[in-house]
Amino acid sequence: MKRILLIDDDPELPAVVGVALEQEGFEVLMAPDGPQGLRAAYRYHPDLVILDIMMPHLDGWKTCQRLRELSDVPIIMLTAKTREADVVKGLILGADDYVTKPFSVTELVARVQACLRRREVGNSRPESTVFVRGDLSIDLVRRKVTLRGEPVDFTPTEFRLLSLLARNRGEVVPHRKLLAEVWGPEYTDEFDYLHLYVSYLRRKIENEPANPEFIKTAWGEGYYLE
Repeated sequence: MKRILLIDDDPELPAVVGVALEQEGFEVLMAPDGPQGLRAAYRYHPDLVILDIMMPHLDGWKTCQRLRELSDVPIIMLTAKTREADVVKGLILGADDYVTKPFSVTELVARVQACLRRREVGNSRPESTVFVRGDLSIDLVRRKVTLRGEPVDFTPTEFRLLSLLARNRGEVVPHRKLLAEVWGPEYTDEFDYLHLYVSYLRRKIENEPANPEFIKTAWGEGYYLE
């Protein structure tokens, strides 16, 4: 049974969401704020965390950052903030997805299931293990990336995207295929997700992100690893 940790100070929301998740076969743990959520994550090792942003004591941004220091557990940010800058901030800090309030409980449950599916696919052993081009090395089994001999850190979502491009190196991978395989079939229209994460990858591995050497754009089609 998959274990979901819900960190939210709204006394009504956890009950509604918790019941919906339990009906889908999940074990649900609840914490009313960031510090208690971090203690629960450390003790119970959840399979996924649903995290609100606006909380007392320790907000969702800082809680997300602390969680990322503990593990690569999938994190869905639950927030009333809809500005693009707030969404980007959550993704930069390591969140895998976000849902804005008010939201459909059915949608949230679907996103939880999608995140867990992505995690299972990402844990499967790839056929080809190491990709090397120039100063860039991607070890798909050990999940290690080095550039000029130095390790490069990636969030789980960033690594899934990079490893998919590496497994299909030299071939254009269409936008919708990247979205479906990295985020899930529910995300095939979320082109902004893809463009944002490609820009993250380029900032980390390209000498000139605006003139990429490794991750190339096939305009109107998709991306490919040279």
